[in-house]
Amino acid sequence: MRLLKRVTPAVLPVTYRRNKVALHADGESFFSALISAIQAARHIILLEYYIVRDDSTGQKLLDELSRAIDRGVRVMLMYDYIGCLETPSSYFNALIRCGVELTPFNPPSFRKGIRWFDRRDHRKMVIIDYQQAFLGGFNIGDEYSGIAEHSKRFRDIGFSISGTAVNELVRIFTAAWSTERQIEPAIELPVPCEMHTATGRANIVIVSGSPHHRKSYIRSAFLFNIASASEDIIIATPYFVPGPRIMRALLRAAQRGVRVRLLLPARSDVPVVMLLGRSSYGILLAGGVEIYEMDQEILHAKVMLVDGERTVIGSANLDQRSFHRNYEINVVIDSRDFANKIHMVLENDFIRARPITIEGHERRGILTRLLEKFVGLFGWFL
Repeated sequence: MRLLKRVTPAVLPVTYRRNKVALHADGESFFSALISAIQAARHIILLEYYIVRDDSTGQKLLDELSRAIDRGVRVMLMYDYIGCLETPSSYFNALIRCGVELTPFNPPSFRKGIRWFDRRDHRKMVIIDYQQAFLGGFNIGDEYSGIAEHSKRFRDIGFSISGTAVNELVRIFTAAWSTERQIEPAIELPVPCEMHTATGRANIVIVSGSPHHRKSYIRSAFLFNIASASEDIIIATPYFVPGPRIMRALLRAAQRGVRVRLLLPARSDVPVVMLLGRSSYGILLAGGVEIYEMDQEILHAKVMLVDGERTVIGSANLDQRSFHRNYEINVVIDSRDFANKIHMVLENDFIRARPITIEGHERRGILTRLLEKFVGLFGWFL
């Protein structure tokens, strides 16, 4: 109860009941479902992404959005300026010519000072006709959709929601869009289409994180669900810089008999973060936490499963950037059926992963230890 008082925000999040949730366990499944939903859109498509690449997957998205606009659908896309630095301006110009309403998140500005560089819109979200939303860890790119060469593919997980929870996602998108377009009045989106109020059995809580919050709601959601576990916790995350509160929560869970398993990357697109994450292995392993590393693909899934019942899944990593400086969107899903599907996916990943032992971890060299300590000085910024 003491923990609950510390982590609960002043305004409790709303639980949206009777939603339908579908799991998309790999890039092929996720992008196939997303493209089909875009093709079926009749009124409006809202997109918010950290990375949008000008590759086969990005071109496929551009083509489908163009066709949607031709049949009268309104399309609005907000993308992170820093995340899309490698994407040529010609790609976004093509979107504009098609009729897409485009807003870059946090473009460079002398008025904002140096702090502008540290803000990221790390959300990954598509909303179709206010009826269905696609979320998870997938960005728009070949490495996410599964068509890049095998060594460069990202192992990710996505999902879709249909039901009343989509209204909250629309509100979050609208607020972000209006904030970035400061020279314009707040946008007025069309009145939502009639929502299906009882499409499924999943109860959902939307957890939106941003640096404007007094405390990290994203971290609070992780803490509360870890603290409430009674049997087992499974966590998959690509960037593991948990900080002392998450570390203590994981160790306390293990001490009270909860089986805690972490699935982390053996290869990473940000090696310095992986190095920093490994510096915490010793304490966790000694405390009874099991750690596995995946090396067949680059792990990018961001999911936590608690007691085989509740799933915390979305765009946020277990790192300080996601907790305090990124705009993130996570979803807490209370559904045994969805949890069972997540459990099967993660168990298959554990079979392909390599267990880390405390003896093997302690054999790492002096240079590696020194690098860990050096990188640790900058852990807050990674």
